[in-house]
Amino acid sequence: MNVIIDICVVPIGVGVSVSAHVAACQDVIREAGLEHRMHAYGTNVEGPWDDVMAAVKRCHEVVHDMGAPRITTTMKISTRTDRVQHMDDKVSSVVERLGDKA
Repeated sequence: MNVIIDICVVPIGVGVSVSAHVAACQDVIREAGLEHRMHAYGTNVEGPWDDVMAAVKRCHEVVHDMGAPRITTTMKISTRTDRVQHMDDKVSSVVERLGDKA
């Protein structure tokens, strides 16, 4: 089963800047070979369920290894059984409806 997730991993107890931790998670996702799009408050990731969830787990392991004593993660998960849909399809569908207003 394929999945699209929106994930935001927040290390706690590491100070104000978390960009190094975000970059480390981006490396994990890239190394897993998963399609992903980072945005201002998280990352969209798509791929096979087990691969995506393994990457989420690996992000936690890496961020803990970087010294974060605690991590809070929010995640939205989308699956479909009626057809194959990619994250870019979801965006282009709305852009098409917006037409010239996009």
